[in-house]
Amino acid sequence: MATLTVRIPDDKHSRLKALAKHRHISVNKLIEELSTQALAEFDSEVRFRALASNGDIKKGLKLLDKLDSHFTSR
Repeated sequence: MATLTVRIPDDKHSRLKALAKHRHISVNKLIEELSTQALAEFDSEVRFRALASNGDIKKGLKLLDKLDSHFTSR
């Protein structure tokens, strides 16, 4: 496991400590969870862009319209 030193403003550090305390975890665990979430979002975007580059634009727009109508009808 690697060690990473990050410089952040004191007020942000205080807020991260408060958030970690609220979640009953260490700041280290909080940063690990947040970085995992950020990497998962990035990986999803990369996969989506790769699939989109090989996809059919009309089918994609049709699918987005279908999703939009589903969520706006609620």
